[in-house]
Amino acid sequence: MNITKEQVDALNAVVTVAITKDDYKENVDKALYSYRKNASIPGFRKGAVPASLIQKQYGKAVLLEEVNKVLQSSLNNYLVGEKLNILGNPLPRATENFDWDAEDFKFEFEIGLAPEFNVDLGGTTLTKYTIVADDTLLDEQVARIQKQYGKLVPQEVVAEGNDLAGTFTNEEKGINSPATISADIFADKATFEKFVGKKVGDVVTVSTKGLFDDDHKLMDYLKVGHDDVHGLDIEVNFTIEEINAVEPAELNQELFDKLFGEGNVASVEELKAKIKEDAEQQFAQQADQKFLNDVTESLIETTKFELPETFLVKWLQSAGENPLTAEEAAGEFKKSEKGLRYQLIEGKVVTENNLQLTFEELKAFTADLIKKQMAQFGQLNPSQEDIDGIVARVLGNQDEVKRLSDQVMSEKIVTLFKEKASYETKEVTYQDFIKEMYGE
Repeated sequence: MNITKEQVDALNAVVTVAITKDDYKENVDKALYSYRKNASIPGFRKGAVPASLIQKQYGKAVLLEEVNKVLQSSLNNYLVGEKLNILGNPLPRATENFDWDAEDFKFEFEIGLAPEFNVDLGGTTLTKYTIVADDTLLDEQVARIQKQYGKLVPQEVVAEGNDLAGTFTNEEKGINSPATISADIFADKATFEKFVGKKVGDVVTVSTKGLFDDDHKLMDYLKVGHDDVHGLDIEVNFTIEEINAVEPAELNQELFDKLFGEGNVASVEELKAKIKEDAEQQFAQQADQKFLNDVTESLIETTKFELPETFLVKWLQSAGENPLTAEEAAGEFKKSEKGLRYQLIEGKVVTENNLQLTFEELKAFTADLIKKQMAQFGQLNPSQEDIDGIVARVLGNQDEVKRLSDQVMSEKIVTLFKEKASYETKEVTYQDFIKEMYGE
């Protein structure tokens, strides 16, 4: 067997695999012998079928199968051994008048090669946000807690300060979204006056334009997509199903213990400190995600390299379950090009900085997630045995292993970017961060 590579240009090459009779004959003979040994053909005892008959009936199919096995194995070993960083999979070149009756065969494959490039993590100065929980947010959270744990008192008629349960609808836009509303959710508090005096079963119509202080809240209350909320100007109906007044819970030790476990919080000041700590931990994750997104966009924009586009479009035509036309494949390439570029950039960053994930790190990360989830349901002190058992079950699922591994590696990449990327730190409130996040 002989394998050679012809370099077409920096991003394209042709690999030729020359297979001789010696490369496949032994395997073909073994396969045919097995067929002969087990064949049941009328007129012959089992195992006594003439070799010539077996050859005539099965010879060509066995030859194709065994040659293909040798071909795929040798090609894969060659690509690995030569450490060729290819994109997609090798594409076989069609050969006119290919002769399967010959003893020696030659196969050609087109391959697309990953480009060579350098990554400059410090090339552009970015902004990294630190989100603080200000007094306004803390006061709102305390009031929300008092309301959440307060006593509901059903009412017959809507009055100021009531909570209403009902459903937003708009037939044209397909909106049918259950929601709980109160005066403080609207940008203009006068909007709630439309509800005052109404009863269960009444319908109130409001306009979505300027309904909330942030159009993104339409995503929560009306269940419409992000691309649709900006400037959405329609009328929606709210059908009132429940009317409740809320008697706020007292800020006492009983409430503190219910929220954070016995004795962990003993005053309103400690309550606010705990809320601030928890909120800023969550904010830090959101800030890290934006930082990762911004670095990603910057690297894609500033890291210049060519791709073997012609090859990749051709490969995409046959890569999926259903064949694509050249035009369809070109469209798919354009949609996936940005992701492919970052995949190559990220791979180079990971390799050059020796970012590796150990199973112990994965177990520790999974255990931490489980503890946080259990704490949300009031299980503040689970035993290590319980945690280990859940971790083992979770990591027994390969899909979960991949998902969690991606999260851990993402954290490692964010940490690396914090160390090596060029950025300025900006402290903002959560509301200001949302405006920065969505460019508004």
